[in-house]
Amino acid sequence: MAKTKSKQNKVREERIEMEIIVDAYGPEEQAMGWYYYLEEKLKFPFTALCSSKRAISPLRIKDEVDVIGMAPEEECEREMFVMIRWEKDGLAVPLSQLTPIKSVNEQTKQAVEDWHYWVQMGYQFG
Repeated sequence: MAKTKSKQNKVREERIEMEIIVDAYGPEEQAMGWYYYLEEKLKFPFTALCSSKRAISPLRIKDEVDVIGMAPEEECEREMFVMIRWEKDGLAVPLSQLTPIKSVNEQTKQAVEDWHYWVQMGYQFG
């Protein structure tokens, strides 16, 4: 996925710094800060559209999916994954490739946008 660096958003930067990675002293703690922030803020289930193609995901652009929860913590050590309805067990896909649609609440929308911003800015855990 090509990363196009976004213009810095001071409000979002402050929220990320003060709410999400505030007490993080390394990559693992930053990842867990993001994980618990998203787990708390995302209201499941919600409907999302695939907005980018990823080699690690079977989703195609414009696929509509039901997001049903966060992926297990151990899957989110490098980037954030969410579970979608898929066959019997569900499937973990990168949150960065999904855009919430329909009547998603503002808290969910903002949390997803926060993660998209982090990725677009080229930030990484560490």
